[in-house]
Amino acid sequence: MSDVTTRALRLLALLQSRSVWTGPELADEMRVTTRTVRRDVDRLRQMGYPVLTSAGHGGGYQLGAGRALPPLLLSSPEAVAVAVGLRLAASSGIDGLDEEALRALAALDRILPASVRAEVGAVSEAMGVISRHAPGARSEVLLSLVTAVRDGVRVRVDYERADGERFERRLEPRRVLSMEGRWYLFAWDLEREDWRTFRLDRMHEVSASTLPITDRPVPDIEAAVRESITVSSYPTACTVRILAPYDQIAPHVPARSGTLEADGEDACVLRAGADDLTWVALHLARIGAPVEVIDPPALLEEIERLGRWAASAGPGAGAGADEEP
Repeated sequence: MSDVTTRALRLLALLQSRSVWTGPELADEMRVTTRTVRRDVDRLRQMGYPVLTSAGHGGGYQLGAGRALPPLLLSSPEAVAVAVGLRLAASSGIDGLDEEALRALAALDRILPASVRAEVGAVSEAMGVISRHAPGARSEVLLSLVTAVRDGVRVRVDYERADGERFERRLEPRRVLSMEGRWYLFAWDLEREDWRTFRLDRMHEVSASTLPITDRPVPDIEAAVRESITVSSYPTACTVRILAPYDQIAPHVPARSGTLEADGEDACVLRAGADDLTWVALHLARIGAPVEVIDPPALLEEIERLGRWAASAGPGAGAGADEEP
């Protein structure tokens, strides 16, 4: 690239990195004269970049937003995709990436036209991130669903069950959520006529329609999704009253482990699903608080069995059988 092109790109990068620059500041950063800065600014304007100038104390050059994105930047759909992707990266939990993503998002937001900024906000509001780090969903599936949620239209989903069987589902999407490492869709299933939770990593294709979703009462979405993935999808449902305050126990119950509700000031109720009651008993032992098993009775039997086993594991356990009376 020529020196002029290199300077123009450098100037554009500087203008995107901060709200306002004075001429001397830009000249110092680029190691040129203020006259050269003025010429380079004029070149950017000729290329379609809305570089604004303000006079007086605190004034200088800044990159403004126009009716359309200027040349060499992004089209409106690309800008929406990039901005939403940056929002997701900002909550990824990857060290360093979240901060850089926020910085890049701030730079992009400064130059977005108002209509594109509004669209990014609408898409972001259609998404809910319950916890950090949520890989697994393909980006085209994710963006198709959040756009359908935003627009309030039905979708057809090519869905694969846990046993590998694939079939088409007609859904009215209400919310896309990230929870403990996975993306989920909460939607009204038109065939089953009920609310259902679907994993995005099991979706092969999503096709949005133009048919509007039906206005119907919506339950607490986050609670319903938690219930679905922690209780309803397992063969055995367990309910336990933990004799400790909710705030003390909540950090020990991940979102995918169960649902937890306060039961007065000094207790809370845990609901969890299980394939094997031993794992529930061990998790309760790890929490370490007194418990009252509400259901099923077999869970109390498993806790008692583990208690007898733990007691037998002490030094000299069982030695008394050989001692004289």
